[in-house]
Amino acid sequence: MTATATAAPVSAPRAAALRRFARAYAGSPSGLAGLGILVAFTVLALAAPLFIHPSDLNVINATGPSLAPPSAHYPLGTDQPGRSVLLLLIWGTRPSLAIGVIATGLTMILGSTIGLFAGHYGGAASRLLMALTDWFLALPSLPLAIALAAVLGQGSTSITIAIAVTSWPGTARLIRAQTLAVEARPFIERAKALGAGHRQIMLRQVLPNVAPLILVSSTLTVASAILSEATLTFLGLGNPTDVSWGSMINQAMGQGAITSGAWWYLIPPGVAILIVVLGFTLVGRATENILNPRMTRK
Repeated sequence: MTATATAAPVSAPRAAALRRFARAYAGSPSGLAGLGILVAFTVLALAAPLFIHPSDLNVINATGPSLAPPSAHYPLGTDQPGRSVLLLLIWGTRPSLAIGVIATGLTMILGSTIGLFAGHYGGAASRLLMALTDWFLALPSLPLAIALAAVLGQGSTSITIAIAVTSWPGTARLIRAQTLAVEARPFIERAKALGAGHRQIMLRQVLPNVAPLILVSSTLTVASAILSEATLTFLGLGNPTDVSWGSMINQAMGQGAITSGAWWYLIPPGVAILIVVLGFTLVGRATENILNPRMTRK
C-alpha cells in the first residue's frame, strides 16, 4: 500500500513528461526523418543474419566475377574476389553501429561520472579531474585514438576503447557545468538540510536533472563515434576478418577500385556512413530543441 502510493506520484510526472516529449518529437519533421533512418538501419543490421550467411562473405567462397559493375544479380556490383558489395554493405552495418553505440555508452558513463563528481564535490578533487579533462582535450583525439588502438592491438574491442577514452572529456565538462547549475537551486539546499548524503544528492537530485543533457550528448556522440570507427578501421586497426564500412573502403582502396573505375565498390560504404551520421545528427538536434527550449527557433 505504501510502496504503491509512493511510486504513483513519482511515476506519473515522468509518464506525463514522456508523453509531452513524444508529442513534441512527433511534430519535428527532421527528427522523424532521422529516427526513420536509424530504425531502418537497425532493422537491417538485426535481420542481416537471416538472409546472409558468413560464408557468403568469405573470399574463398566467392564465385562472382571480379569487380563486376551493378547488374540484376549484383545490384551494387562485386569486389575484386567476386563477393556481392550489397551483402558486404548490409553486413557491415552490424559492427559499425555496434562499435559506435557501445563506444558512446562507455563515453557517457565515463564522462558523466567524472562530470558529476567534479561538479558535486568541488575543491581539490574537482581541480584534479578538470586538469585531467583539459589534458585530454588538449591532445588531438584522432592521433591519440590511433596510438591507443595500435597499442591495444587490432580488433573491435581496441577500437571501442580507443574511441571511448578520447571522447569523454567534452561530456565531462558539459555535465560538470550542468551539475553546478543544478546544485545552485534551492531544492538541493533543502535536501542537504534534511540530511541527504552525497550519494543521494547525486543520484536522486542531480542525475535526473542532467539526464536530458546526457541523452542529447549521446545521440550526437554516436555520430562522431561511427566516423571514428570508420576512420580507424580504414587505417587497418580493425579486425581484418570483420566486414565493416571502414574495412570496405580500406579494401576498395587497396584493391585498386579507383584506378579500375569501380565506383560501386568505393562509394556505397561512404554513403552509408554519411546517411547514418545524418540520422543520428537529426535525432540529436531534434531532441536538443525539445529538451532545451532556448534552442528552439521561434
